[in-house]
Amino acid sequence: MGLLDGLMGNASEVSVEKLQAEFGAVLIEGEFLEMAFKVIRDLVVFTNKRLIMVEKQGLTGAKAEYVSIPYRSITRFSKESAGMFDLDAEIKIWITGQADPIRKEFKKDKNINLVYQLISAHVLK
Repeated sequence: MGLLDGLMGNASEVSVEKLQAEFGAVLIEGEFLEMAFKVIRDLVVFTNKRLIMVEKQGLTGAKAEYVSIPYRSITRFSKESAGMFDLDAEIKIWITGQADPIRKEFKKDKNINLVYQLISAHVLK
């Protein structure tokens, strides 16, 4: 991910193998990482049981907040594809009890369909 993309808030895929050590203490028995994306310093992580949003805080990013969203809490979701002049695609996820969706931007045609299919597979069971 380039510096400009990071500053623009675009998400880029991160190897789940690189995240195993960081998430070892967070995952429960039988849970595994499926896919992860980085937005500047923050992470969006998909497991087989939930969506985990990680917000790094402070100058060093050593402090982090882990927000777990069980897939059953997702009430609806949408995908907005990139256009001719708008080069970013966006996923919106609405959670039970929250009026505003969680929004994450992706580089043009970069993994957004795979993310949408992954959310669909978990939510529409």
